[in-house]
Amino acid sequence: MQKVELLSPAGTLEKLKIAIDFGADAVYGGVSHFSLRIRSGKEFSMDEFAEGIEYAHSRGKKVYATLNGFPFNSQLNLLKKHILAMADLGPDAFIVATPGVLKLCHELVPHMPLHLSTQANVMNVLDAKVYADMGATRIITAREISLRDLVEIKKELPDLELEVFVHGSMCFAYSGRCLISTLQSGRVPNRGSCANDCRFPYEMYAANPETGTLFRLEEEEGVGTYIMNSKDLNLASHVKEILDSGAVDSLKIEGRTKTAYYAAVTAKAYRMAIDDYYDGVNDVEKYQYELQSLQNRGYTDAYLISRPFEKHDTQSLDFTMQLGTHQVSGVVNEEGTHFLCKYKTLPNDELEIVAPLNSVIEIVDNEIGTTYERDGRVYMKLKQLIAENKKVWDEVHSGNLNPITLPTKLPPYTFLRIPAHPDMGTYPKV
Repeated sequence: MQKVELLSPAGTLEKLKIAIDFGADAVYGGVSHFSLRIRSGKEFSMDEFAEGIEYAHSRGKKVYATLNGFPFNSQLNLLKKHILAMADLGPDAFIVATPGVLKLCHELVPHMPLHLSTQANVMNVLDAKVYADMGATRIITAREISLRDLVEIKKELPDLELEVFVHGSMCFAYSGRCLISTLQSGRVPNRGSCANDCRFPYEMYAANPETGTLFRLEEEEGVGTYIMNSKDLNLASHVKEILDSGAVDSLKIEGRTKTAYYAAVTAKAYRMAIDDYYDGVNDVEKYQYELQSLQNRGYTDAYLISRPFEKHDTQSLDFTMQLGTHQVSGVVNEEGTHFLCKYKTLPNDELEIVAPLNSVIEIVDNEIGTTYERDGRVYMKLKQLIAENKKVWDEVHSGNLNPITLPTKLPPYTFLRIPAHPDMGTYPKV
């Protein structure tokens, strides 16, 4: 049986490695030019992207290169050179957003599989067929599509791969077709420069043009002023329904600009959900335990399962971002021998170990610290905070660049975390 693909964001070389190590089958990223994350700082240099492709391929994984920006006429010659240069690195597919770029890629690199970006807003069989006829081998459907419509597209075009977003930021506009940032700050969202204006709080006014009178409207307490702020997508509780449909070839996670911890936890949670599905298991509580540990804008299952008019909980009206249930306190180095502190850490703090699936963590009790299991999870306590240079610290804080010695070797890029709230209770179901 061909398993569904798990596709994770790779905003940097480090995040690429983490996503793959934590369970992604494929990752997507780009070398900023013509990518929709150009404003976030350069994702990769050409050499780093080549290294990432080699890392993925050596592990039997795939890399999809993003060329999903909307180019201007003045950039077309540069675009042609960039297409050829990126193809030389040997990615497994290009992600493109416009008919013209799709056609150009097909002409310049006819051997390259072409995935049509969600920016193209494909919602139906007619549009999917047009792009398939133009050479698209996969459609990344609009976030607004329903599972029922995906089934219809698959029925009509069984050889066309379909990819859907299952987790990450949602756009207030129609799958990214937004001009708010352009109007307010001159930053063009479809050229990778979105300023996320929809996440800001706004004050509401009523104006009388005849008298020039302007009244500020007072919002009802508790309703708030984040009038365009969409909640984050979370479909981990619906993986069984999605895969039962037989229409989906790839589950995609949004978030190239998000943290390394986000790349790890989302890959791990959806890897568990996918693997469990094929084993006949559906442990929603387990997947949500991981995903609720992330910072988020509140979660919604959005529109894939339910129609938009049936949903009344897709906006976060009173805040732009909230803490997750956990706080990252440390990240293990590539050698697995030390960690860098990311939060205040004291001797005897209980640190939960977040390692890739199927990692074997040695249970030890030595002069440095202990590791132990509880409720199916593995924890660590450090008796001493001993730096790589042998200095002993009473406490370490975020920003301390001294690697701290571990009591046992851990997998590279393992995360250590603690509860974010001492009185943390249950989290909302999604």
